[in-house]
Amino acid sequence: MDACSSTPVRPNPQGIPVVLADDHLVVRAGMRLLLAQDPAFRIVAESSTVPDTLEAVRQHRPRVLVLDLTMAGQSSLPMIPALLTVSPGTRILVLTMQEDPAFAREALRTGAAGYLLKEAAAEELLAAAHQVADGATYVQPVLGARLAIDTPGPAEQEPLTAREAEVLSLLALGHTNQEIARRLYVSVRTVETHRSRIRDKLGKDTRAELIAAARERGLVA
Repeated sequence: MDACSSTPVRPNPQGIPVVLADDHLVVRAGMRLLLAQDPAFRIVAESSTVPDTLEAVRQHRPRVLVLDLTMAGQSSLPMIPALLTVSPGTRILVLTMQEDPAFAREALRTGAAGYLLKEAAAEELLAAAHQVADGATYVQPVLGARLAIDTPGPAEQEPLTAREAEVLSLLALGHTNQEIARRLYVSVRTVETHRSRIRDKLGKDTRAELIAAARERGLVA
């Protein structure tokens, strides 16, 4: 683990143990300052990569993990089940810039207890942390509404999964199947399968169509 992630922050001896996982130092500093003002919480460690986060959770077994979905170019979504395996009592609050409901749906499906966008107010982060720590589920209201709206009926278009959304964003950015496979730590065959499903769901396959689809979903600028 790097220096930031391996050095525990001086914890208040009382309070709910929290691990912060985000690869942006400024973001972690802001979360640390905010949570430190609430005596209910104590920050026990920070991490900036997916492997470091798994190790921090294994060592500290926090009640709450505030988790970014992408750290150092690697998705943390596939790690959620492993995090809960090494620390079943940890409640995962995803804090991310990913607005696509597919990411929220997949995070909650794999075991996250909350999903919050980084644009949320400081008070909402505190409220979400308290709620997941208490055993409840928290989804940012505006995103919860989109989740409900985007849930397909029998005759509607099937939504993209979180992994398909990741593949779509990388395809839109011009990455080849081989490059995407290396980035996501999967086989080229798996990427080809995802691409085929994206084509079937969206009816789009050219790079121009993929870019347009990714922009519509806020996956690329």
